Amino acid sequence: MLSFGTDGVRGRALTELTTSYVASLGSAAGRVLGGGRWLIGRDTRESGPVLEASLVAGLRAAGAEPLSLGVVPTPALAHLSAVTGVPAAMITASHNPFHDNGIKVFAPGGLKLSDSIEASIEAAIEPFDGEFDASEVVVAPATDVTLATYADHVVALFPMNALAGLRLVLDCANGAMSGVAPLVASRLGADVVVIHASPDGRNINAGCGATDASPLAAAVVEHGAALGLAFDGDGDRVIAVDEHGTTVDGDRLIALAALQLRAAGELVDDTVVVTVMSNLGFHRAMEQAGIHVVSTAVGDRYVLEALDRGGWSIGGEQSGHIIYRRLASTGDGLLAGMRLAQFVHDHGAPLSVLARDVMTGYPQVLVNVEVAARHPQVADELAVELAAAERELGGEGRILLRPSGTEPLVRVMVEAATAVDAQRIADDLAAVVEARFGHR
Repeated sequence: MLSFGTDGVRGRALTELTTSYVASLGSAAGRVLGGGRWLIGRDTRESGPVLEASLVAGLRAAGAEPLSLGVVPTPALAHLSAVTGVPAAMITASHNPFHDNGIKVFAPGGLKLSDSIEASIEAAIEPFDGEFDASEVVVAPATDVTLATYADHVVALFPMNALAGLRLVLDCANGAMSGVAPLVASRLGADVVVIHASPDGRNINAGCGATDASPLAAAVVEHGAALGLAFDGDGDRVIAVDEHGTTVDGDRLIALAALQLRAAGELVDDTVVVTVMSNLGFHRAMEQAGIHVVSTAVGDRYVLEALDRGGWSIGGEQSGHIIYRRLASTGDGLLAGMRLAQFVHDHGAPLSVLARDVMTGYPQVLVNVEVAARHPQVADELAVELAAAERELGGEGRILLRPSGTEPLVRVMVEAATAVDAQRIADDLAAVVEARFGHR
């Protein structure tokens, strides 16, 4: 049976993530988090409507009253959950291919679930023998829970015409941001070029968006834009490219965001929260800038938990999940992207210069090794090999060996003084993982 990973439940749609499992999960979630009103959203995958019908059936069996918002980005759903104070569930596999899907559950207030609540939901899952009828999915009325409400919210966070005259390319990944990101950027005054905003159920994340920024890079150069922004399928993360088409990853985006907030007097305790995946260069840059860094486990919900514990204002992941805690309850690619665009607009310097000056990254190599089964303690299981690899670095770099929270993979990340050393050590460790835990 599927279980919660670092970002909800995820699997192959209709074979691993079956309609009966989704109904059972909905019923369990309804019993743990309570009946009453629920908000339901989905991204643009072709499996979304049938999984929505099963989720609704399960929630109703638990006494809940689910309302469908249709296709909405995850941050929009989280915002509407916060506004209304009711739980929510998002049907999405985020950056995965169209054939996968998943369920993200939010507690009232638009907050990701804690480990203990996820465990309670999993323990409450029982076989579901009801019917799934798409005609019974109730669409939310056009009141205070609409995509337009979220768009108005984001626009209101910026001065009028904050992006006036700025040419901006948006890659919507043929996903949930397709209908709202271009609208918001245009309302803020940007000269917007839009690519990959024609979802057909199967083209989500396909050679586009945050997982493949090459089409965005080409479009930015072609149109002479100041920058480009690429979202993932459900819109909770963003990657940027500068005016030359060079990718600007989440570490640099978070570093720029922290400096932007500090300049405005809004960086609480001069602190930023990131995960253990953030580049060593990020840590050194923040230290030089006098900004304290708090590191968490991988997963934006762990970043959020740390932000709430400390009362801090900004955090995120190298992958592009960026949380402005005083403005949002989860990673919001649109909000983060518009903030970056405003920074470029107001600063007067090209993004290439801003990104170059904010930090010097260590060469980083990430190798994903497919494994036969999850190995939560893989770093302990390979402690001897890991220690030997760390000795090779001689104190100049670091190694992170961890299981993926969303896929049957072990991730081998190596930072070193040179790209050659990083690649060699990563390949050697990946070969060890493959030999010990790979498919046989």
